[in-house]
Amino acid sequence: MTPLVTERLILRPWRAEDRVPFAALNADPEVLRFYPATLSEAESDALADRMEAVFKEHGFTVFPVEEKASGRFVGAVGLKPVADIVPIAPAIEVAWRLAADVWGQGYAPEAARAALALGFEEHGLPEILAYTTRQNAPSRRVMEKLAMVRDAAADFDHPSLPADHPLARHVVYRLPRAAWESAVSR
Repeated sequence: MTPLVTERLILRPWRAEDRVPFAALNADPEVLRFYPATLSEAESDALADRMEAVFKEHGFTVFPVEEKASGRFVGAVGLKPVADIVPIAPAIEVAWRLAADVWGQGYAPEAARAALALGFEEHGLPEILAYTTRQNAPSRRVMEKLAMVRDAAADFDHPSLPADHPLARHVVYRLPRAAWESAVSR
């Protein structure tokens, strides 16, 4: 795979050396503040394994992201199938998880646009979704920057959480290919 290159970032296939910084990212309570728990090293490695398997099956995944200038691993951004247990499945979602020290620099939308282009332009996807907990205002702002539109009728309580869990309610944003093409042509 040819890496996806943006102005400041490179999205590329997973490497063995990504495991340590990815585990640190997944162990950071600030980064995972809108998730029920942080991940252990073994859970993080299993997640990276699943991302590699998604790439082998689909030709896209949630890729490691490195800064062009420094070569530093700063997170993971890309596309993946929505888990079967989630009510909006089957669908493809765009997802991101970045180190807290790079928040506010526009990396999430910059990298996500490259992933969206891969999905729409190279894989011909008709639509890409994003979803998050209702409280996750930073990710919701990224979704809006990507020209995604909230679909309140599709909002759901995440089936892996108890109904009364504060993070159970999830909001859904959609981006049909026609809307992507319109936004890109502006």
